[in-house]
Amino acid sequence: MLILGDIIEKLKDVLSESRIGKKVFDKDVATALNIPQATFATMKKRNSIPYEEILEFCALKKISVNWLFFDQAVDMLKEETEKFFQVRYFTDIRASAGGGAYGFDEDFETITLDEKIMHNMVGLGNTELEAIHVDGESMEPTLQDGSIVFVDRTQTNINKNGIFIASTAGGLFIKRIHQRVDGMIELISDNNIYPPQAINPDDVTIIGKVVGNIESL
Repeated sequence: MLILGDIIEKLKDVLSESRIGKKVFDKDVATALNIPQATFATMKKRNSIPYEEILEFCALKKISVNWLFFDQAVDMLKEETEKFFQVRYFTDIRASAGGGAYGFDEDFETITLDEKIMHNMVGLGNTELEAIHVDGESMEPTLQDGSIVFVDRTQTNINKNGIFIASTAGGLFIKRIHQRVDGMIELISDNNIYPPQAINPDDVTIIGKVVGNIESL
């Protein structure tokens, strides 16, 4: 389980690199993440991790995400090598049962993942992944509201099991997808309070397959 207090201490180490001789406090971390101090204190008390703000900070400072979140022994300012992979992180794109953005043409940040984490997600397959947010509870308990998912856009075959990102006239959806015998495409939620949705295949574009995620707490 990720502990926000532990992550904050690591972020203090990062900030101290540019503040030699000065003590770094929680309020300094809050400022660096652009989060109001009172809000940040509440988040720390509840162990509610601000993933979006932290990932943007990592992109700015070129910090390895696996070092910060997964406690891997990685130099936080290590130069990018063949052991690291860049993921395009679309901070403004969300996939949900209620619709969302329609494409991946918006501005994005770049985050760095260690090859071990990348290969745990995708094996030896494509490592050019993109990251977006989950919005809503329709895929719980598999994916929580606010989670960040990693998408492999080369995997669009819905006949293979998994969770996919689908673009429709209603927006961007994250669902399990099944093609029925009548030819209709069925979008299936893991949360059974949400019924399957049937859509004409001409109205659906498969963006890619979800190959990993960072859960919201």
